[in-house]
Amino acid sequence: MTFPRASKAAVPTPAVRPMMISGFEIDADFVVYRLEEAGATLLALPGTGWSTRMRGSSLEIVRTALEAYGWSEARIRPLVPSAEKITRMDEAMAWIPLIPLDRYVLRRVVGARSLVHPITDRHLFPWRRLGKALGADHKAIQRWHAQGIAMIVAALRAAP
Repeated sequence: MTFPRASKAAVPTPAVRPMMISGFEIDADFVVYRLEEAGATLLALPGTGWSTRMRGSSLEIVRTALEAYGWSEARIRPLVPSAEKITRMDEAMAWIPLIPLDRYVLRRVVGARSLVHPITDRHLFPWRRLGKALGADHKAIQRWHAQGIAMIVAALRAAP
């Protein structure tokens, strides 16, 4: 996954310069990158956390020799995302409703493809799995995703 870069061509005048966010041109690559980053951040958020109930403490007894040496079968969890990443996630996820409500299948495809595992960087929903879930060919799913991304890019460029 590469981050989109501003073109190295001659810098146009500000009147014809494309809309930019954080110094990067709003195009399909930028939107896909930000949505995938937002999906990884969303999946990295902890499922549990501090609550208002009282916390109790107890003495944990080491039951096996493996636990005494630090061996456990605990799942590897990604780091809790920073506040900046959570803010960027909120901004990018707010782009999905820019796809018109009557195109809800495009919304589903774009939303599902944005979910990327934060440790392995693999999509939770590959093209073929989405195709099977929606009863369509995986090539059609790819076209629908491109259409949804194009709608988001057009809406972001049209925004003041």
